[in-house]
Amino acid sequence: MSSSEDYTSILKDRLRKSIELKQKVLFDDDLMARLQNVVEICLECYQEKKGTIFFAGNGGSAADAQHLAAELVSRFYIDRPGLPAMALHVNTSTLTAVANDYAYDQIFSKQLEAFAKAGDVFFGLSTSGNSANVVKALEYCRRKKVTTVGFTGETGGKMKELCDVLINVASTDTPRIQEAHMNLGHTICEILEARLFL
Repeated sequence: MSSSEDYTSILKDRLRKSIELKQKVLFDDDLMARLQNVVEICLECYQEKKGTIFFAGNGGSAADAQHLAAELVSRFYIDRPGLPAMALHVNTSTLTAVANDYAYDQIFSKQLEAFAKAGDVFFGLSTSGNSANVVKALEYCRRKKVTTVGFTGETGGKMKELCDVLINVASTDTPRIQEAHMNLGHTICEILEARLFL
């Protein structure tokens, strides 16, 4: 494309696709019920278990995981005490040590071994549902009674059989899936904050 070309049609197409996917989510009653369940799981983790919510993903999903953990630790809309939450990819020394000493697919499960306890919640984010390090983390959580939530694309991939609750948005387009994940993640954070502090 030349520098003078009009990109409006591309911009509108991507926005339209994003809106269409969010409309699918909006009118998916089964998915809405699962999201409701996720909120209740997280409330139980914080109110009854005094637990921590962990997040993990790769690439753009890692950025989303870090973003959502920050919303819980800092604040969403209101000034309030921080909520225990951690994105498992942010400590580069730990990440590279585990990847070097063990294997890259253990970078999240090894940290869960160190920090997670029964009653905590783990959010695994993977648009394909097949990220090996997220899958291995889910397998660890299942053994240790850490409740698991998967954010994936349409099929759920390998994560489908490993998550206590699967939030699989109806797309195979990675950017659109991630946009939907953040919309849903933000809404979960907003509801948790309101329920816990208002």
